[in-house]
Amino acid sequence: MAGGNERSMKALKEVWKRTENSLCMDCGKPDPDWASSTLGVFICLSCSGIHRNIPSISKVKSLKMDYWDDAQVQFLAKHGNAVTKAIYEAHIPIYYYQPTYNDCQVLREQWIRAKYERKEFTEPGKQLPYSDGVKEGILWKRGRDNGQFLPRKFLLSEREGCLKYFTKQDAKEPKINVKIDVINATFQPEKIGNPNGLQITYLKDNKTRNIFVYHESGKEIVDWFNAIRSVQFHYLKVAFPIASDNEIKNRLTRNFLKEGYMEKTGPKQREAFKKRWFTLDHRRLMYFKDPLDAFAKGEVFVGSGENGYSVQKGLPSGTQGNFSWHYGITIVTPDREYLFTCETETDQLEWIRAFTSVINQAMTPQEYAIEAYFKFKS
Repeated sequence: MAGGNERSMKALKEVWKRTENSLCMDCGKPDPDWASSTLGVFICLSCSGIHRNIPSISKVKSLKMDYWDDAQVQFLAKHGNAVTKAIYEAHIPIYYYQPTYNDCQVLREQWIRAKYERKEFTEPGKQLPYSDGVKEGILWKRGRDNGQFLPRKFLLSEREGCLKYFTKQDAKEPKINVKIDVINATFQPEKIGNPNGLQITYLKDNKTRNIFVYHESGKEIVDWFNAIRSVQFHYLKVAFPIASDNEIKNRLTRNFLKEGYMEKTGPKQREAFKKRWFTLDHRRLMYFKDPLDAFAKGEVFVGSGENGYSVQKGLPSGTQGNFSWHYGITIVTPDREYLFTCETETDQLEWIRAFTSVINQAMTPQEYAIEAYFKFKS
């Protein structure tokens, strides 16, 4: 018996250490130490918890703590992440967002359910709920002024190239009508206070407007998210016919590079520093009085190093404004310096890292146009 167990464990370790099984099948996290004995995939602890919620499809066991018999090990050896991926991820639409271990629970759960439970990607040309170019339904939207979440009808149309929402079910005219190419969508469960919270942002007169929504169903809110990406993808295919699919994919919805509180002072740098919520959306650094504000109080354009932009640790000597946080950051632009303070050194270093990653990238022609707008506005 002991010999059989030893043999099984040795065989299990051989399969486990294959290169194809070195990352979690579902989120890409390194060194997964759980596996599904019914699907034959190697997964991380976090994804194993999601698998555990669909026991009719997947039965999970620890590779370190649980016993694996010969038949189960042979099943893992026959399958593994590469073989199973070829089955369950054979026909993923180019625009479909494949989450990583850094993404929120609802994205990862619906990705796992879409693959194994609903088998959305096993057949070519399968009709999917986010792929037909139109989506209509109710989302709970946060009021701009009162902060209450109320049901609102939303309509997404590929033919019209826009997203609309209506304050009443029978309303003929939308409250907003936003062109699809200026929309971003990113999941914000912690900020919104709902596990299915989605932040939709768009540009209006070159200013960022935020809409915060959620749906009780995790599947429905992720379907909305991928429907937005689908419509954007097809719009951009027409707008940029010579661009590759991967180039277009990289222009779809994006996560913010960094968010959090900092203190800032005014342009004269003698006023008291005020605590604000900051969002770095690539080259746009926006600040808000409250994280759920509809409009930013202001925006700073962060250009490239070759155009005179830089980030420095600390504040200029002789800074006069009163501040309660002592980990300073200075953003240098061709026109002026922007001064911020962070509560902790960790925050300071994370912000500097985020700013540096943007500054080190060359600017696109579109970004030169945005820079010119910011200069004109100031």
